[in-house]
Amino acid sequence: MAKKYTVLLVDDDKFLLEMYRKKFESSGTTVDVAVGSAEALSKLRGGAKPDILILDIIMPGMDGLELLQAIRKEKLAESATIIMLTNESGRDKIEQAKKLGIKGYIVKATSIPTEVVEEALKIANLQMPGGK
Repeated sequence: MAKKYTVLLVDDDKFLLEMYRKKFESSGTTVDVAVGSAEALSKLRGGAKPDILILDIIMPGMDGLELLQAIRKEKLAESATIIMLTNESGRDKIEQAKKLGIKGYIVKATSIPTEVVEEALKIANLQMPGGK
């Protein structure tokens, strides 16, 4: 039996969050969502320990890279596999995210939701102890 992953999805688009939540849940994953960086930090500081943390980069206020810097600085979600899911495809942003220790970078515009779920679970499974 495959491991049940816990996913925290962070985006400022509520419609996308719900769509991805449904897709991840249909794959047997436990999902929590955060609308924007402030809510994500609040959940993580409150003790949320997702296996997979999926962040958008382009968000108002604190963007996904700033959020990731805060997560690293505060040592939150240290065991999580962090994946960027964004329409930001600029090389400098991708490099910045990689320097912050992400495990995957998925561009929304080139992936359908089912592919996003498959890719995220594949990346996580390679990173998780006991993953195949």
